[in-house]
Amino acid sequence: MSRLPASIRHHLAGSGMLIALLLLCVFFSIATWTTQYPQNAAAARDVATQITPQAKVLIVVRPTTADTAFAKALQAELGSRAEIVQGEPKDARAALLRAAASGGLDVIACNQATASWLVFSDLPTDFPALKNTRVVQPRPHAWPVFLKTDNLLNIANQIAVIAILAIGMTLVIITAGIDLSVGSLIALSAVITTIIVRDFCGGVHAGAAGMFAAGLGGIAVCGACGLLSGAFITRLRMPPFIVTLAMMLVGSGLAYRLAENQSVYQVPDSFARLGRGSDLLGLPNAVVLMLLLYAAAHIVMTQTRLGRNLYAVGGNVEAAHLSGVPVQRVILIAYVICGLLAGLGGVVTASLLKSGSPTYGQMYELYVIAAVVVGGTSLSGGRGTMPGTLIGAFIIAVIQNGMNLTNVESNTQKIVLGLVILGAVLVDRVRK
Repeated sequence: MSRLPASIRHHLAGSGMLIALLLLCVFFSIATWTTQYPQNAAAARDVATQITPQAKVLIVVRPTTADTAFAKALQAELGSRAEIVQGEPKDARAALLRAAASGGLDVIACNQATASWLVFSDLPTDFPALKNTRVVQPRPHAWPVFLKTDNLLNIANQIAVIAILAIGMTLVIITAGIDLSVGSLIALSAVITTIIVRDFCGGVHAGAAGMFAAGLGGIAVCGACGLLSGAFITRLRMPPFIVTLAMMLVGSGLAYRLAENQSVYQVPDSFARLGRGSDLLGLPNAVVLMLLLYAAAHIVMTQTRLGRNLYAVGGNVEAAHLSGVPVQRVILIAYVICGLLAGLGGVVTASLLKSGSPTYGQMYELYVIAAVVVGGTSLSGGRGTMPGTLIGAFIIAVIQNGMNLTNVESNTQKIVLGLVILGAVLVDRVRK
């Protein structure tokens, strides 16, 4: 493979990572294949098809959000002939007594949980007037838990922040550097953003403009931290590992000092829209933002001078310098962008959790580096792609999600993740 042109090698490597991701999805789909008991609009329509027209129906559900949505969807299908009873088995028993006293009942519509209540186990004996009443529930079907829509969206939403940080980390690692401060900068950005909202923008009554300005403030501070790290690395020739390790401690300490060891939660409900909202095709806003950033980063790396210079610096810094590439400026830009994206990740995290805390972002730098390395970026510099990093981030997310679904305990998960990172580095060394 080493004799093939570089473009073909990169294409094959990228295809290999995509195949690995697909194989992981297939494996966890098989591992989580189980009987599903649906409780959505489609389940309500299924129940409605099992009920004859003009039948008198009692819909019995628990007082939960999902049960309420199911009951309302079913009532919309059946119309006024359906009555909803929401509560516990005792509430269902009271409704059955009323129905028995008022002339009977044709169908009791339940979901899988309420259909198993003992109150429905022997209707002819307990309620002789309801001996002909049928208990109907959605028909089950076999489907992987991993491939459920909610789980797939959860994977994308959980990986959004790490994937955003991985863009900046890819730039840094391509220049043969490293940035260990991104996790602490998440916490610093989240704390600064929420403090600005609380103290200067009206707190829980803050408007959109105030929250936007607060987010820019958190991002700007982290960009300044990236600028400072880059300056120490380029001007004073200090090792990136030491500089960013120190910045990690500084960022964490500042976050704790500013927040006074507390969480900052005095923000409006609308603050959660960036992280939790979904305005485009049902995708979470954080995921849409992540995809837009990756598209922009891919264009920068493949179509601009900055992208070519980043690869040149990472491939051979001396040759790049002799070719007229402004090496120090390119490295500085990489660290600044990494800091800015860490700040943006902090804003998204604060929105997701609707608060700012100095504990956010712990261990994120390891997950980000893992995503970048698994995605095919060489720790030696000079090689890496944005699509590869995105695939690497999803590989990490799928592995973690799959292990959670299959009840793998947390310590074993760490071992698996460590082995994945070692394997990715080994492959990089063999390929090189």
